[in-house]
Amino acid sequence: MAKQVLTARDLEGIAAGGEISVPLGTIVTALARDEAEQRGIKINFEAAAAGANVDARGAESKARVVALGADHGGFDLKEQLKAYLQDWGYSVLDLGTSSREAVDYPDFAEAVANAVAKGNAWSGVVIDSAGIGSSIAANKVPGARAALCYDRATARNSREHNDANILSLGARLIAAEAAREILAVWLGTNFAGGRHQKRVEKIIAIEERHRKD
Repeated sequence: MAKQVLTARDLEGIAAGGEISVPLGTIVTALARDEAEQRGIKINFEAAAAGANVDARGAESKARVVALGADHGGFDLKEQLKAYLQDWGYSVLDLGTSSREAVDYPDFAEAVANAVAKGNAWSGVVIDSAGIGSSIAANKVPGARAALCYDRATARNSREHNDANILSLGARLIAAEAAREILAVWLGTNFAGGRHQKRVEKIIAIEERHRKD
Protein backbone atom coordinates (compact mmCIF):
# COMPACT_ATOMS: atom_id res chain seq x y z
CA MET A 1 0.00 0.00 0.00
CA ALA A 2 1.39 3.41 -0.97
CA LYS A 3 2.09 5.79 1.87
CA GLN A 4 -0.36 8.65 2.31
CA VAL A 5 0.76 12.06 1.12
CA LEU A 6 -0.28 15.36 2.71
CA THR A 7 -0.35 18.21 0.20
CA ALA A 8 -0.94 21.94 0.51
CA ARG A 9 -4.45 21.43 -0.87
CA ASP A 10 -5.29 19.24 2.12
CA LEU A 11 -4.65 22.23 4.38
CA GLU A 12 -7.05 24.60 2.61
CA GLY A 13 -9.92 23.83 4.98
CA ILE A 14 -7.79 24.11 8.13
CA ALA A 15 -8.01 27.41 10.03
CA ALA A 16 -4.84 29.30 10.88
CA GLY A 17 -3.45 27.99 14.14
CA GLY A 18 -5.40 24.76 13.78
CA GLU A 19 -4.34 21.13 13.68
CA ILE A 20 -4.54 18.19 11.30
CA SER A 21 -3.99 14.53 12.17
CA VAL A 22 -2.51 12.08 9.66
CA PRO A 23 -1.38 8.44 9.90
CA LEU A 24 2.16 7.81 11.10
CA GLY A 25 4.43 7.55 8.05
CA THR A 26 2.52 10.09 5.93
CA ILE A 27 4.72 12.01 3.50
CA VAL A 28 4.36 15.78 3.91
CA THR A 29 5.20 17.66 0.72
CA ALA A 30 7.45 20.72 0.81
CA LEU A 31 4.55 23.02 -0.11
CA ALA A 32 2.38 21.54 2.62
CA ARG A 33 5.13 21.97 5.19
CA ASP A 34 5.69 25.59 4.19
CA GLU A 35 1.95 26.28 4.22
CA ALA A 36 1.60 24.77 7.69
CA GLU A 37 4.49 26.83 9.02
CA GLN A 38 3.17 30.06 7.54
CA ARG A 39 -0.34 29.54 8.93
CA GLY A 40 0.69 28.01 12.24
CA ILE A 41 -0.99 24.67 11.53
CA LYS A 42 0.20 21.75 13.62
CA ILE A 43 0.56 18.39 11.88
CA ASN A 44 -0.03 15.46 14.25
CA PHE A 45 1.13 11.97 13.34
CA GLU A 46 -1.16 9.26 14.71
CA ALA A 47 0.19 5.89 15.81
CA ALA A 48 -1.34 2.60 14.71
CA ALA A 49 -4.70 1.71 16.23
CA ALA A 50 -4.44 0.36 19.76
CA GLY A 51 -6.38 -2.75 18.77
CA ALA A 52 -3.80 -3.93 16.27
CA ASN A 53 -2.26 -7.28 17.13
CA VAL A 54 1.35 -7.60 18.23
CA ASP A 55 2.59 -9.08 14.96
CA ALA A 56 1.01 -6.29 12.95
CA ARG A 57 2.51 -3.65 15.22
CA GLY A 58 5.91 -5.26 14.95
CA ALA A 59 5.76 -5.37 11.17
CA GLU A 60 4.52 -1.80 11.01
CA SER A 61 7.26 -0.65 13.35
CA LYS A 62 9.98 -2.28 11.26
CA ALA A 63 8.49 -0.77 8.10
CA ARG A 64 9.09 2.69 9.56
CA VAL A 65 12.80 2.23 10.26
CA VAL A 66 15.14 3.98 7.81
CA ALA A 67 18.90 3.48 8.15
CA LEU A 68 21.03 6.55 7.46
CA GLY A 69 24.75 6.69 6.72
CA ALA A 70 27.07 9.36 5.36
CA ASP A 71 30.71 10.31 5.18
CA HIS A 72 31.99 13.80 6.03
CA GLY A 73 30.84 15.14 2.67
CA GLY A 74 27.29 14.02 3.34
CA PHE A 75 27.12 14.72 7.07
CA ASP A 76 25.21 18.01 6.91
CA LEU A 77 22.63 16.63 4.49
CA LYS A 78 22.24 13.50 6.62
CA GLU A 79 21.38 15.61 9.64
CA GLN A 80 18.78 17.57 7.67
CA LEU A 81 17.16 14.47 6.19
CA LYS A 82 17.15 12.79 9.59
CA ALA A 83 14.99 15.62 10.94
CA TYR A 84 12.59 15.33 8.00
CA LEU A 85 12.29 11.56 8.42
CA GLN A 86 11.45 11.97 12.08
CA ASP A 87 8.87 14.65 11.25
CA TRP A 88 7.31 12.26 8.73
CA GLY A 89 6.91 9.60 11.39
CA TYR A 90 9.84 7.32 10.60
CA SER A 91 12.29 5.88 13.09
CA VAL A 92 15.88 6.65 12.09
CA LEU A 93 18.79 4.26 12.54
CA ASP A 94 21.69 6.69 12.31
CA LEU A 95 24.86 4.76 11.50
CA GLY A 96 27.15 7.79 11.24
CA THR A 97 29.26 9.68 10.64
CA SER A 98 28.82 12.09 13.53
CA SER A 99 30.89 15.08 12.37
CA ARG A 100 32.58 16.73 9.38
CA GLU A 101 35.87 15.04 10.19
CA ALA A 102 37.18 13.10 7.19
CA VAL A 103 36.12 9.45 7.07
CA ASP A 104 35.75 6.75 4.40
CA TYR A 105 32.35 6.41 2.71
CA PRO A 106 32.51 2.61 2.15
CA ASP A 107 32.34 2.00 5.90
CA PHE A 108 29.02 3.79 6.27
CA ALA A 109 27.54 2.51 3.02
CA GLU A 110 28.27 -1.05 4.12
CA ALA A 111 26.72 -0.43 7.54
CA VAL A 112 23.49 0.84 5.99
CA ALA A 113 23.38 -1.98 3.45
CA ASN A 114 23.89 -4.56 6.18
CA ALA A 115 21.05 -3.07 8.24
CA VAL A 116 18.69 -3.29 5.26
CA ALA A 117 19.81 -6.74 4.11
CA LYS A 118 19.46 -8.17 7.62
CA GLY A 119 16.02 -6.68 8.09
CA ASN A 120 16.98 -4.23 10.82
CA ALA A 121 15.68 -1.42 8.62
CA TRP A 122 13.01 -1.29 5.92
CA SER A 123 15.15 0.92 3.70
CA GLY A 124 18.33 2.96 3.79
CA VAL A 125 19.86 6.21 2.64
CA VAL A 126 23.57 6.68 1.96
CA ILE A 127 25.16 10.04 1.28
CA ASP A 128 28.56 11.24 0.21
CA SER A 129 29.72 14.16 -1.92
CA ALA A 130 28.68 12.63 -5.26
CA GLY A 131 26.68 9.58 -4.17
CA ILE A 132 28.51 7.33 -6.62
CA GLY A 133 30.99 5.68 -4.30
CA SER A 134 28.41 4.95 -1.63
CA SER A 135 26.06 3.32 -4.11
CA ILE A 136 28.87 1.12 -5.43
CA ALA A 137 29.92 0.09 -1.93
CA ALA A 138 26.37 -0.58 -0.75
CA ASN A 139 25.65 -2.78 -3.76
CA LYS A 140 28.49 -5.13 -2.79
CA VAL A 141 26.36 -6.34 0.13
CA PRO A 142 24.07 -9.23 -0.89
CA GLY A 143 20.45 -8.15 -0.70
CA ALA A 144 21.18 -4.46 -1.22
CA ARG A 145 19.82 -2.64 -4.26
CA ALA A 146 21.17 0.88 -4.00
CA ALA A 147 20.13 3.50 -6.53
CA LEU A 148 21.81 6.85 -7.10
CA CYS A 149 19.00 9.35 -7.68
CA TYR A 150 19.24 13.01 -8.62
CA ASP A 151 15.62 14.04 -9.24
CA ARG A 152 12.03 12.95 -8.62
CA ALA A 153 11.86 10.90 -11.83
CA THR A 154 14.90 8.76 -11.01
CA ALA A 155 13.65 8.31 -7.43
CA ARG A 156 10.28 7.07 -8.63
CA ASN A 157 11.78 4.85 -11.32
CA SER A 158 14.24 3.19 -8.94
CA ARG A 159 11.39 2.10 -6.68
CA GLU A 160 8.75 1.26 -9.31
CA HIS A 161 11.01 -0.62 -11.70
CA ASN A 162 14.00 -1.80 -9.65
CA ASP A 163 12.58 -2.24 -6.14
CA ALA A 164 15.56 -0.27 -4.80
CA ASN A 165 15.88 -0.54 -1.04
CA ILE A 166 18.69 1.99 -0.59
CA LEU A 167 18.73 5.56 -1.86
CA SER A 168 22.10 7.14 -2.63
CA LEU A 169 22.47 10.92 -2.75
CA GLY A 170 25.29 13.28 -3.71
CA ALA A 171 25.32 16.12 -1.21
CA ARG A 172 27.45 18.42 -3.34
CA LEU A 173 25.53 17.80 -6.54
CA ILE A 174 21.96 18.50 -5.40
CA ALA A 175 20.44 21.14 -3.15
CA ALA A 176 19.10 20.13 0.25
CA GLU A 177 15.56 21.04 -0.82
CA ALA A 178 15.86 18.80 -3.88
CA ALA A 179 17.19 15.98 -1.69
CA ARG A 180 14.15 16.31 0.57
CA GLU A 181 11.79 16.04 -2.40
CA ILE A 182 13.70 13.07 -3.83
CA LEU A 183 13.55 11.29 -0.48
CA ALA A 184 9.81 11.97 -0.10
CA VAL A 185 9.04 10.58 -3.55
CA TRP A 186 11.33 7.59 -3.05
CA LEU A 187 9.74 6.65 0.26
CA GLY A 188 6.23 7.11 -1.07
CA THR A 189 6.66 4.99 -4.21
CA ASN A 190 5.97 1.25 -4.24
CA PHE A 191 7.49 -1.43 -6.46
CA ALA A 192 5.19 -1.93 -9.44
CA GLY A 193 5.83 -5.66 -9.83
CA GLY A 194 4.39 -7.10 -13.04
CA ARG A 195 6.89 -7.19 -15.87
CA HIS A 196 9.49 -5.64 -13.55
CA GLN A 197 9.32 -8.55 -11.11
CA LYS A 198 11.16 -11.02 -13.32
CA ARG A 199 13.86 -8.45 -14.02
CA VAL A 200 14.49 -7.84 -10.35
CA GLU A 201 14.54 -11.60 -9.86
CA LYS A 202 17.26 -11.80 -12.51
CA ILE A 203 19.27 -9.20 -10.61
CA ILE A 204 18.92 -11.33 -7.49
CA ALA A 205 19.92 -14.42 -9.48
CA ILE A 206 23.13 -12.71 -10.62
CA GLU A 207 23.89 -11.90 -7.01
CA GLU A 208 23.30 -15.50 -5.98
CA ARG A 209 25.58 -16.83 -8.71
CA HIS A 210 28.42 -14.66 -7.51
CA ARG A 211 27.79 -15.01 -3.78
CA LYS A 212 30.80 -16.41 -1.91
CA ASP A 213 30.31 -19.74 -0.17
